[in-house]
Amino acid sequence: MTTQPDQSPFVVSFDWLTQRLGQPGLKIVDASWYLPAQKRDGAAEYATSRIPGAVFFDQDKIVEPASDLPHTIASSAGFASAAGALGLSDTDTIVVYDGPGMFTAPRVWWLLRIFGAGNTYVLDGGFDDWKKQGLPTDTAEPAKPAPATFSATLNARALTDFDQMRSIVDEGTSQIADARGPGRFTGVEAEPREGMRSGHMPGARNVPFPVLSEGGKLKSIPALRQVLEASGLDLDKPVVTTCGSGVTAAVITLALQSVGHRNNTLYDGSWSQWGGREDTPIVKGEA
Repeated sequence: MTTQPDQSPFVVSFDWLTQRLGQPGLKIVDASWYLPAQKRDGAAEYATSRIPGAVFFDQDKIVEPASDLPHTIASSAGFASAAGALGLSDTDTIVVYDGPGMFTAPRVWWLLRIFGAGNTYVLDGGFDDWKKQGLPTDTAEPAKPAPATFSATLNARALTDFDQMRSIVDEGTSQIADARGPGRFTGVEAEPREGMRSGHMPGARNVPFPVLSEGGKLKSIPALRQVLEASGLDLDKPVVTTCGSGVTAAVITLALQSVGHRNNTLYDGSWSQWGGREDTPIVKGEA
């Protein structure tokens, strides 16, 4: 994998992908997922049009079924079964994309990597722009993928659970980077999930995920570093990322990994868990 020195080593360009479409060992994943307010249906859009050979990763279904939270990470066995059914192997080169670019694809990039698929990348630009540029699409009925074997070994050190998050908030052992928009972070806007408290965790810094990309493409490494540091993060210290339900937190994770920051985890329960409880401290206003 070759990239420009100032570009993330975890993203690939349209040119890179178009030159390799159909090659053995290359798998493409549509990870599009949307909030209700966006009035878009990722699965329906995939059924209509997709990058040739792409499979659809349903972020609402490939989760832990016993959890009452929306996007709890699946067990190793559950993830291996779901990924294998999509024709994915942990040894494949996998490119993940979403509609607008740098929105929900990083979550599946992160999932595949922490379960052992180390050659996983995010498509810079997103499928919306891919179509606008007239690049190859498949509009036929999606073909059923040939099953594969995905050997999943979870890197548990990439995750932060609720008890660890409570300790981080209480003791300040890690910086907290919240990917939600400023309105939700400050508590001015209501949460999209009905009945959930608004605001943020004490000590959290707001890094709204859209500030990390431009036109659906991840910003350069120098620009990412500038944005992350401007938010108040010390890139020499640990960071835990969070958001509404653990999806867009992965955009910050991708940015951190891209600038060489390795001491980071993702709080999988995110605000759905923290804000959904009555016994957790919440702050309103700016960080």
